[in-house]
Amino acid sequence: MQTIDIIDFQKVDIRIGTIIEAKEFSRAIKPSYQLFIDLGPLGIKKSSAQITDLYSCESLIGKQVVCICNLKPRQIANFISEVLVTGFSNENGEIVLAAVDQPVENGTKLH
Repeated sequence: MQTIDIIDFQKVDIRIGTIIEAKEFSRAIKPSYQLFIDLGPLGIKKSSAQITDLYSCESLIGKQVVCICNLKPRQIANFISEVLVTGFSNENGEIVLAAVDQPVENGTKLH
């Protein structure tokens, strides 16, 4: 594994946000959702997420998720993904969202 120093880590803008809307993304090649995430002072940001195995659109509303906010936007079909929603693969290869265990103000940075 490659190591980095704290200066490199501090360049990554990791924040908490709340999913306020989720829609099926039929134009994506792989099953995905279009997520709209309230990131507090950063505003509402969009993300395309391949998390359809474990989550329904309805179950995502109100869920706080850990986002990488300073990656370059990425166009997926007709949608611009502005932030990366983070998660981990379980034993079946399904993505489990990275989240907090207690509510945190939207837009709060990871320390």
